[in-house]
Amino acid sequence: MVKLLVASNNAKKLKELEKILADAGIEGIELLPLSAVEPYPEPVEDGRTFADNALIKARAGVQHTGLATIADDSGLAVEELNGMPGVLSARWSGGHGDDEANNRLLLGQMAHVPAERRAAAFVSVCALVTPDGEEHVVEGRWPGSLLTAPQGENGFGYDPLFQPEGEQRSAAEMTPEEKNAVSHRGRALAQLREPLAALARQA
Repeated sequence: MVKLLVASNNAKKLKELEKILADAGIEGIELLPLSAVEPYPEPVEDGRTFADNALIKARAGVQHTGLATIADDSGLAVEELNGMPGVLSARWSGGHGDDEANNRLLLGQMAHVPAERRAAAFVSVCALVTPDGEEHVVEGRWPGSLLTAPQGENGFGYDPLFQPEGEQRSAAEMTPEEKNAVSHRGRALAQLREPLAALARQA
């Protein structure tokens, strides 16, 4: 059994990865959350891109545990704002993880932007780094547009403001199952099937 560190304590990320391994028929990989390994200093995510930050987290996992590590960095990219909030998505309004303040600020910045210029996408970049220095970086995008007011109670972050392409609802009005089936992270992780299968063969 090959141990794979998921550089997160987010149970949802673990479940998504488990599902992708199961769907691809990949056996022989045991997923470990951060809580299952000796604590190590959290790396500073000071990259300029999602890929930079995902690699910072994955490399830190390998360095401190000696285990193959998978990490992701994600956020919302708004075309009108040149791809911002981007890597600053969680702290767009200054504090970290204040969803309401972030949403309020983004709505204010986009207040007078017409519908045809409100294109946006949720972006997730996943990095898989192995102890022998192999690195795989993949990107998943969930395209859509920005609403003019929050809608829905599910989800988190910018979900109430994001209307996925082909949907009449916001991401916050979709069930977790519906969202997982099309999400940016799922799309990114699916592209790691081959390197994950190769990792499993080392078991």
